[in-house]
Amino acid sequence: MLLKIAWRNIWRSPVRSWIIILALTAGMFAGIFSSTFMNGWMKQRLRDGVETETGHLQVFRNEYRNSRELSLLLTSAESTRIRSLPMVEAASERIIVQGMAASAETARGIKILGIDPLMEKNVLNLYEKVREGSWFDSPYSKEAVVGEKLARQLKIDLHSRIILRFQDLEGTLTGGAFRVAGIFRTSNTAFDGTHVLVRKSDLAQLTNIPSAKCHAIVVKLRDAEEAMQTAPEIENNLKDTDAVPWKELSPELGYITELSNTYMYIFVVIILMALAFGIVNTMLMAVLERTREIGMLMSVGMARARIFAMIVLETVMLCTTGGLLGIGTGLLTVWHLSTIGIDLSIWATGLTEMGFDPIVYPEWNAVLVLNIAIMVILSGILASIYPAWKALKLNPSEAVRGI
Repeated sequence: MLLKIAWRNIWRSPVRSWIIILALTAGMFAGIFSSTFMNGWMKQRLRDGVETETGHLQVFRNEYRNSRELSLLLTSAESTRIRSLPMVEAASERIIVQGMAASAETARGIKILGIDPLMEKNVLNLYEKVREGSWFDSPYSKEAVVGEKLARQLKIDLHSRIILRFQDLEGTLTGGAFRVAGIFRTSNTAFDGTHVLVRKSDLAQLTNIPSAKCHAIVVKLRDAEEAMQTAPEIENNLKDTDAVPWKELSPELGYITELSNTYMYIFVVIILMALAFGIVNTMLMAVLERTREIGMLMSVGMARARIFAMIVLETVMLCTTGGLLGIGTGLLTVWHLSTIGIDLSIWATGLTEMGFDPIVYPEWNAVLVLNIAIMVILSGILASIYPAWKALKLNPSEAVRGI
């Protein structure tokens, strides 16, 4: 009965009710759209960073990350033991050298990664980012795969000759000539401008590092979320090793998840707070306009608690209707945009410098949507308390006379 009365009261002033509903719809649409947009954008960056650049975790010899000493090496036997662990899906060995890449035009400081091309394909998807040429499938004896930004800086093209200079295991300056077999482009131009990949066997020969040894082992886990738990287990299995999960290899990627979740909730709370003031004002006006009616209900014996509940129900119904319309509209929009993406190419240069893809695919989160729906209902209840309290303060005899 009370529910029916509250619903009829809402539509006694349809224009005012629709204004509140549409305001809530617009607010919730903005909240859903912005949160799913941010969620998709951050997850894309996270996937690109982990699956293309760092892997789920990397294993080094103790102190290597601090000193970068070429002599701090891991063995193939340790790599085999890592692969045998049940939570590990694949592992790839790397030799890492800091050096210079020079062309006929100019030179740049770079990081040279000596990899096994087949093993690397099992742990990272960088091979999928090759835009020109191939992933170590050219007729040249010494191949290099370089980033697109670095290729522009060195003014080189596919099949161009580049000279790589670095120190060997004894600290002697050495190097070699390589041919560009492929040029890759990721969503992170900083990565593209600083990395050159060559075969591990070629780099081992030039640096005098034994072919069965490496500086890092890139690990792909069966579940990326287990990286933090798996790292200590690897360190317990292998002496004098440092297993570093992706959140520590690239701290900004770890911050992305925390920052995006915090931002989304703060944004939605701000929207709801702004809408709550409008709801309080509207419901207070509705109560003051119905002073005589409320006084009449009190006079015929309607309990103040039921009057309080009636006004709260009216507000909650308005909020729920507007909130659900906004959430539904937002989810339909996100469903459509999740397939075609949102093109931010006009800001592509700045975004890729920070590692973000200019094409964003929004992703909705069921927990987030549920939380927003609950927050809408709670906002309605909180916004209705003051108008309902004002109604309880009315004196029945004075209210009936309109005093």
